[in-house]
Amino acid sequence: MGEVSRGARALVVCPDVRGRHHDLEPEARLEEACGLAEAIGIVIADASVIPVRQVRPGTLFGSGQVDNIATACEQHDAELVVVDGALTPIQQRNLEDRLKRKVIDRTGLILEIFGERAATAEGRLQVELAHLDYQQSRLVRSWTHLERQRGGFGFLGGPGETQIEADRRMIRQRMGRLRKELESVRKTRALHRDRRGRAPWPIIALVGYTNAGKSTLFNRLTGADVMAEDLLFATLDPTMRAVALPGVEKAILSDTVGFISDLPTQLVAAFRATLEEVTGADLILHVRDIANPSTAAQKAQVLEVLGDLGVTGREGDSAIRIIEIWNKIDLLSPEEAREIRGAAAGDEAAIVISAETGEGVPELLQRLSELLTQHAHVHEFVLPASEGRRIAWLHAHGEVLEEEDAGAGPDGPLRRLAVRLNPKEMGQYEAL
Repeated sequence: MGEVSRGARALVVCPDVRGRHHDLEPEARLEEACGLAEAIGIVIADASVIPVRQVRPGTLFGSGQVDNIATACEQHDAELVVVDGALTPIQQRNLEDRLKRKVIDRTGLILEIFGERAATAEGRLQVELAHLDYQQSRLVRSWTHLERQRGGFGFLGGPGETQIEADRRMIRQRMGRLRKELESVRKTRALHRDRRGRAPWPIIALVGYTNAGKSTLFNRLTGADVMAEDLLFATLDPTMRAVALPGVEKAILSDTVGFISDLPTQLVAAFRATLEEVTGADLILHVRDIANPSTAAQKAQVLEVLGDLGVTGREGDSAIRIIEIWNKIDLLSPEEAREIRGAAAGDEAAIVISAETGEGVPELLQRLSELLTQHAHVHEFVLPASEGRRIAWLHAHGEVLEEEDAGAGPDGPLRRLAVRLNPKEMGQYEAL
């Protein structure tokens, strides 16, 4: 970590490679790249989209374009160049040689952010594993100071080559240890999820593109104080809190890591466990920044990741109910807001809100309550008054509609209770 210093002035360039498909337009990708850089305190000196007709294996960009980037760095006093794309180790090294400046690609930038934001032990393990995976192929760059020491006629590596090999071996060993530790953490998480599955409380998972407003909504619903700033990847680690809903004794709300387009492959694997919380949810709230011009493309990215996790099928159908939360309505003009509300009115799976101002939140809570109790049925129980544990359980986990004396039985006084329980709760009661 630590490749980038806070406050560094950077030139951000977004290569628009001919024939390469992206969900987001080049300008939207450039804006997102600037947001990523700003998320770790980089100062954007200048930003531009550079059309690439043909990818150059050595530098990605053409020779004239590299010269233009170097000139722009001089003009804007930039000490860092951020390339919003994946660079090979050779391309990165050659660009640094030509530009005489540090060059970082999209993967390196996101790793920097994740390294700074990870708060839990698991988050830090995942980040280190992803970073080592990324660094493994770049050791040739890390050890350039040793290249001069190579001996022989090219048949045998000198001390520098030996050092690179030794370092690679150390990285492989460290990655092996990290994977074991992560596996242990995952097993613990699975046990917790299992326990929660047996617990009576439903789980609601918040998902969405990064900066869609998940953490702001999470804080508003739970009264928590999770970091919620206008930054990409403001929160990384899953956070859980209890939330009170009408007619539901308690629900667990889970805030997850934000999704992003072209997430580096190292991180897709490393952060799978963070998103595993979603697979155990009773309900998924897909928070969308409805004021963002790229909101449709962002939605597609989120559904793609949910598909990778096995939450949604190819047709977008899902075993877990997904409700779309159209957030940031307060940022739209009155005409746009009216149009969005009209569209949501005809879609029972969409709710319009502003997590910032609280608009639409009471309606959201009511809708969650309806969804979580829709399969509940009223059951009648006649129990001996001495069955205090069962009676207390029904009060704690169901909605007791009536309770009265029911005469006397062979074991003493009886109590009659009419209780609304969903199938999961009824199963738990029968297992008592």
